[in-house]
Amino acid sequence: MQSKKPLRFLLGSSSLIALVIGASILFAPAWFHGFNGIELGADPSLLSEVRAPGGALMVLGALMGVSLFVPSFTQTSTLIAAAVYLAYGLSRLLSLGLDGMPSPGLLGATALELAIGVACVSALLRARPRRGSSPSRVPWARSGP
Repeated sequence: MQSKKPLRFLLGSSSLIALVIGASILFAPAWFHGFNGIELGADPSLLSEVRAPGGALMVLGALMGVSLFVPSFTQTSTLIAAAVYLAYGLSRLLSLGLDGMPSPGLLGATALELAIGVACVSALLRARPRRGSSPSRVPWARSGP
């Protein structure tokens, strides 16, 4: 049976990163974006558009972390983490091609997002049941009665 510790670490880290970044964007958007040289100003409409994804990211981060307490939710948490991090990373790559070079901090974020997304997809593929195998071979399947 495959060890669950690396997957738990991946999901715990993914969850924590999404929660912290989401909370920062939601509650302190000017401060958070200021690290990358982005000045938001005081336009309520712009701040609303910036804060909303922060709240969504917080909720998705919480869903990534659910599996740490509810093992039967691990596959769903891994799928959510893969989707979120790959969507962010691939969108940043598209922006790089369409808009040009962002700040070094955003380039680092791109690399981290893609790495986490690929790690989650890899975990999903490794845990996929093989033909004829029982569900107990899947790392997130419950064992015992």
